[in-house]
Amino acid sequence: MPFNLGAPELIIILVVVLVLFGFGKLRGMGGIMGKEIRSFKTSIKGEEEAGPKVATEPKREDITKAS
Repeated sequence: MPFNLGAPELIIILVVVLVLFGFGKLRGMGGIMGKEIRSFKTSIKGEEEAGPKVATEPKREDITKAS
């Protein structure tokens, strides 16, 4: 393990972090980190992010032609 940290030391660090930040805030930060990492990976691959598709209402002319 890095820095010669064993399981007991890592558990103590985890408990201290939970006490300082709280579970809810850590969960939110984890979600944000996951989204950012995903965004970074897609930008490296060169893929365009497809945003949510916005449904457009048909024009009035199209509705009257269909009837």
